[in-house]
Amino acid sequence: MAGHSQFKNIMHRKGAQDKKRAKIFARHTREIMVAARSGLPDPEQNSALRNAIMSARVANMPKDNIDRAIKRVAGGEEVANYEDVRYEGYGPGGVAVIVEASTDNRNRTASEVRAAFSKLGGALAETGSVSFMFDRVGVITYPLETADADSMFEAAAEAGADNVETLEEQHDIICDPDDFATVRDALNERFGAPSELGLQWRPQNTVSLTEDQASTMLKLIDVLDESDDVQNVSANFEIDDEIMAKLTAG
Repeated sequence: MAGHSQFKNIMHRKGAQDKKRAKIFARHTREIMVAARSGLPDPEQNSALRNAIMSARVANMPKDNIDRAIKRVAGGEEVANYEDVRYEGYGPGGVAVIVEASTDNRNRTASEVRAAFSKLGGALAETGSVSFMFDRVGVITYPLETADADSMFEAAAEAGADNVETLEEQHDIICDPDDFATVRDALNERFGAPSELGLQWRPQNTVSLTEDQASTMLKLIDVLDESDDVQNVSANFEIDDEIMAKLTAG
């Protein structure tokens, strides 16, 4: 197994691991509010907000929850001032790790992230110390049954995407972050809402882990994911299918 999916990447999202709806919706509410503050609280004029809303809808977040989050910002209601922060470090086996968070208290979040790394054989590093080993890309995912591979590639190319990776259960459309909004809107118009979308850190190369290293690395991701502030965790490791089967047995 190469990371979280077939494409040799690991990206554990808040909500993908935690099945509690309240926590999933809390993450999306925070994303919507941060996006609304970054520009006008109008999705027609704010691409970041439009993307946050679409992600929330993919997670089946009720429309009332979405509208309420936007209105809180638009109405000037006193709410926590969340900001996006990024931490970089190394996990077991020298795995490069990027942690993306949204927080109203940098000291609290930094302390939680640092403690997770220290507890599980890792260490935080300076910003920029590992991100150069990743490519920042936009990824828009559609179920395999949406279209055949040729049709999806043609549509993605017309929309301005760089590539399409057709996997066992899905099509991943890859694009430059600057083109993300254009590609997203074009595909949405043609195929409807995607099953997942967003910006990702994709590793240029991966590190193979032993069973012990893999076990500890997965625990590190789980601990990081328990933090309400952590949004995404990306890392450049690869786990052999046999090792993954042992770790997930039972």
